[in-house]
Amino acid sequence: MKILITGANGFVGSAVLRLLINAGHDVRALVRPGSDRRNFDGIELEVIEGDLRDPASLERAVVGCDVLFHIAADYRLWLPNPDSMYQTNVNGTRNLIIAATKAGIEKIIYTSSVATLGINNNGLPSDETTPVTVKDMIGHYKRSKYLAEQEVYKLINELASPVVIVNPSTPIGPRDIRPTPTGRIVLDTIRHRMPAYVDTGLNIVHVDDVAKGHLLAWEKGKIGERYILGGDDMTLAQILEYICINQNMRPPTIRLPHNLVLPIAWFMERIASVTNKEPRATVESVRMSKKMMYFSSEKAIKQLGYRSRPGIEGLKDAIAWFNLENYP
Repeated sequence: MKILITGANGFVGSAVLRLLINAGHDVRALVRPGSDRRNFDGIELEVIEGDLRDPASLERAVVGCDVLFHIAADYRLWLPNPDSMYQTNVNGTRNLIIAATKAGIEKIIYTSSVATLGINNNGLPSDETTPVTVKDMIGHYKRSKYLAEQEVYKLINELASPVVIVNPSTPIGPRDIRPTPTGRIVLDTIRHRMPAYVDTGLNIVHVDDVAKGHLLAWEKGKIGERYILGGDDMTLAQILEYICINQNMRPPTIRLPHNLVLPIAWFMERIASVTNKEPRATVESVRMSKKMMYFSSEKAIKQLGYRSRPGIEGLKDAIAWFNLENYP
């Protein structure tokens, strides 16, 4: 069984890669030229260079493959040129699935995000059927992933593309080399850069459980269906409290109103537009934090046999990994 993975050198992708390699599968990884490949250390696999924005490179990558895990995405809450994110997340996804379908790939697992799903105003967990429109998407990342998912549905209907969609919630754990925005929360906290917080909530899941969910979607998922791969609903205050207890630190006690943080985030973005360095807080992230981003994995549990360990296990492993790697 020849399997192609995009984003195999990234956070979620590297977790999926390890499971596939350990299961004895023949894996090919599509990566961008010059990309960070530290997550490949100690792993033997075929690496091919390409770019989601280059259809010719995608056509070469899918040749001879039986299964595709499309995990790569541009996941940033701020960037100087948003168009590049749409080119990668929307057009790139369409290019790849078209190439894979034409090449006769048997099954495609597309990694979307809970960012594409609706949020209940009453604080109850959302599921795959919670109503949502593109107008509800806050920020370019969420909007691009929503539009990408819509393109996937079009290809399922128009080309009979054999796609199963998975929607991870908020993965946390080891090998977060960038790190992701959530990993940055953990890192900033253990490095004493989190003096205050806002009132929000996230669904925290260990990245290795998300990876197992990907394989279950391949084995048992139905074409055209999507499955939330989540864990535990936790307030940000609970997340920070656990991190601080783990590190024998005093948790932050200052809860800032969202409307107070918004102008601070705006100012950080103005500085970022000059330095070209991603700000620690963005207007979009503050706007998103006004809602409790809680989700239910009941469908994946019932139909795929999905299971997740307690969310704090992901936090614990993330802390240990950042400390082991001496992240500043």
